[in-house]
Amino acid sequence: MTLLDLDDIQNAARRLKNVTLRTPLLPAPWADDGSRTLLLKPENLQVTGSFKLRGAYNRLATLSAEERERGVVAQSSGNHGKALAYAGRLLGVEITVVVPGTAARVKVDAIRRHGAIVREVPPAELAEVTRALAAEYGYVVVPPFDDLSIIAGQGTVGLEIFEQTAQMDRVPQTVLVPVSGGGLISGVAAALKHLLPDVRVVGVEPELAADARESFHSGHRVSWPAELTGRTIADGMRSSSVGTIPFAHIRAFVDDIVTVSEDEIRDTVAVLAGESRIVAEPSGAVAVAAYLHRSKELPPSGLHVCVVSGGNIDGRLLSRLVAR
Repeated sequence: MTLLDLDDIQNAARRLKNVTLRTPLLPAPWADDGSRTLLLKPENLQVTGSFKLRGAYNRLATLSAEERERGVVAQSSGNHGKALAYAGRLLGVEITVVVPGTAARVKVDAIRRHGAIVREVPPAELAEVTRALAAEYGYVVVPPFDDLSIIAGQGTVGLEIFEQTAQMDRVPQTVLVPVSGGGLISGVAAALKHLLPDVRVVGVEPELAADARESFHSGHRVSWPAELTGRTIADGMRSSSVGTIPFAHIRAFVDDIVTVSEDEIRDTVAVLAGESRIVAEPSGAVAVAAYLHRSKELPPSGLHVCVVSGGNIDGRLLSRLVAR
């Protein structure tokens, strides 16, 4: 299978210039423990509230004129759909998003505000309905993670981490990245391993939706049913399995995948809000949760970078978690 090279990611970065925010690397001195230091990459600051805009815009920007005219359909738990809706508005592409009925309302409402058509279906019917709409209306299917252009766009996060740490005259020992369908970690790991072969890239996912960790350690893709992955509070990480293309990148570039508990995720959302004034959704907080609670599974020293992948969280849920 073809894997991304550095040129793919650098080309994506050129397309994204003046579209996405070059998010900063923020120090987190409250998390330093004497041997480890932490920097945060807050992708929640993107205009759509998550890293997903990088891949969505890069994919739409590579559509042919004929494909743009046909329009796009995608399945999404929220952030991918919101990013596509925003990018589609910028590029003049009609977007239809199929979302599970369990999706966070704050995300579904945002997709509609950006002008996309929304179809809500049971979680188990997402793929089937998406295929049916594509067949009926001729839409181009843009998957949330199983696409090289999507992965290349997400890889610009890793490119920025390399460039920003180099400007600081620092070399990251470990970069922790959330894993759901695998698009983000695939791109970040590919970028970093091309530029910093010795960096350790570690994926993080909830214990209740640990299909990626099981896949990584078994050497083949494993699927978890929706009734299992749906238990986690991290609604952006309820995919049943990593994608085929992401899994090839994970096997080539990722060093390990660890898991965190629901209580650890909840507590980390509150810690990020209180200590760094970062609003993170549960899915966005898992990498930091691993840094705080899984130190025995990570390198014991050096600079660690955690990607905070998104901040699209319902205000009432955020209030409850901070109140903990």
